[in-house]
Amino acid sequence: MLPISPAAMRELAADIETELSRLIQLETAIAQLQEEIIDDPRHASLFYENLALKLHNFYTGSEKILRLVAIELNGGLPSGADWHKRLLKRMSQQREGRSAVLSDATALRLREFLGFRHIVRNLYGFELDPERIASLAARYPQMSTDVRQDVERFVSWLRDLADQLER
Repeated sequence: MLPISPAAMRELAADIETELSRLIQLETAIAQLQEEIIDDPRHASLFYENLALKLHNFYTGSEKILRLVAIELNGGLPSGADWHKRLLKRMSQQREGRSAVLSDATALRLREFLGFRHIVRNLYGFELDPERIASLAARYPQMSTDVRQDVERFVSWLRDLADQLER
């Protein structure tokens, strides 16, 4: 059994939905930026740097959702230097009475965005590889859809569980 009340489950669901709405806003910003890169190739280096930051934000926002679940339902985050990878793995598994947040396939593909987030945090913008950014951006729309669908499924499960516990 999960260690939180049905009311706390609903609060968690609402917090997750807030983060999902931010990720949806980010989808719009990324799509607009990709159009601007095509429309104005003279400023492509600035657009790629901005796009890299937005892809970084996508992973960070996705991880924020996973962190909420780990803290509220599993008693905390993994420890150690590889805690980000371990968090992704844990959230793709059914654990301690909770449904998986992400599918195995989504979690596996999201690892590439985790790796990219690390690169963005540790390089200067002008050192980023535009081809890698473009490649990741090409995979982003499907990745974003998969994360959103997986998380929405989890939120639905969480709300259903809260309803069942109150009966």
